[in-house]
Amino acid sequence: MKPVSAWGRLSNDLHDVHVLTDRAHVAPVLAAHRPGLAFGNGRSYGDVCLNPHGHLWHTTGLNKFMAFDDATGRLVCEAGVLLRDIQRLFVPRGWMLPVTPGTQLITVGGAIANDVHGKNHHAVGSFGDHVLGVSLARTTGEVLSLDWTQTPALMSATLGGLGLTGVIVTAELQLRRVGSPWLRTETLPYQGLTEFFELADASEHDWEHTVSWIDCLAGQTARGIFMRANPMSAPQAAAMPSLKAVLAAHQQKTQSQPLRMPFVPPLSLVNGLSLKPFNMAYYELQKLKSGFDVAHYEPFSYPLDNLQDWNRMYGPRGFYQYQSVVPREGGQLAVQAMLDAIAASGEGSFLAVLKTFGNREAKGMLSFPEPGVTLALDFPNRGQRTLQLMDRLDAIVREAKGRLYMAKDARMPRDLFEAGYPRLSEFAAHRDAGISSAMSRRLMGV
Repeated sequence: MKPVSAWGRLSNDLHDVHVLTDRAHVAPVLAAHRPGLAFGNGRSYGDVCLNPHGHLWHTTGLNKFMAFDDATGRLVCEAGVLLRDIQRLFVPRGWMLPVTPGTQLITVGGAIANDVHGKNHHAVGSFGDHVLGVSLARTTGEVLSLDWTQTPALMSATLGGLGLTGVIVTAELQLRRVGSPWLRTETLPYQGLTEFFELADASEHDWEHTVSWIDCLAGQTARGIFMRANPMSAPQAAAMPSLKAVLAAHQQKTQSQPLRMPFVPPLSLVNGLSLKPFNMAYYELQKLKSGFDVAHYEPFSYPLDNLQDWNRMYGPRGFYQYQSVVPREGGQLAVQAMLDAIAASGEGSFLAVLKTFGNREAKGMLSFPEPGVTLALDFPNRGQRTLQLMDRLDAIVREAKGRLYMAKDARMPRDLFEAGYPRLSEFAAHRDAGISSAMSRRLMGV
């Protein structure tokens, strides 16, 4: 047994860990050590990836590329491959993952099990929209081949299914053509939610990537930074010779030793004393960058990946991430109500991301994205005080008929989960009885 934490570091319970390295042996390991749960690179924030005092099947040893068709962009790989490794191998060859979240340090299996989304959801959907098929090991000893034609129901349950339908062993992904690693970007400061929604509406047709940072302590005068970007074609990039020097510097930086948060401070570095000046300084600094620019896809898409173990800054008690989505109708009022509640509580968030999702339904029965607006926030764990704030945010989400993101949750009440995921009873029929997690027991009873 060894202690295992999720990214939020809210617990450190013992687990019986079994490292999977050979896909031919996955099913026998599962059958011999159940009930258990697949564990990838540990970037889920809450308890979706934990099974305290039980079995964990560690998948990062399943990290082999198996096949790639350079004519079609179809990639077959094992589920423990990191998204970063796909990007760095295939971008120089003119292919890229269509969808990635705010970190590329997650496994393919984790991306499927949580049906992750990115800054381009309004343009291309979520990760699952580009998964063609998977092989799924069940604790009965079976290994099933799933696709959208022959097994659509089990595919839909597995996509966003939190690892509860089996262990994803391999996946076939559809990559997209790209002309360069560069993005043409624009940074726009805004004042108030009305201006944010105007920018979002004006950007969704012509810009592939849109996202904003918002000062969650500003209340009714919420200010923020709206960022949008489009991929650059090869001719566009070639017309900017200065990019070669920037790319060389970027490659040198990625090959050198990355920065690391070296220790866990005794108290959270994110607190009432640090947040307001940080938010003010961040807004003013980003405001200076207003206008058009060019950026490499890595720093634009994964700004926190350059600081390893950044989750340590929240101290020994860890932190919660709270991400909701509410329908666009009434969405502005709901987001404003959440910002008002946060400002009134004195609890603030260093990371506060506001974005609109596209008008498309996800393929997974328990997928998080739906048409509307999503707000993601980090809160240092201050015990009951923090939980009471999130209870108030829950009430706003419930009233707006929204839902919370399970990949990041650690304390959502069961009634909010059931209200937010209406296909739950349909999903239950596809669960593997030999798989259980802290989250499934908390929200589903088993």
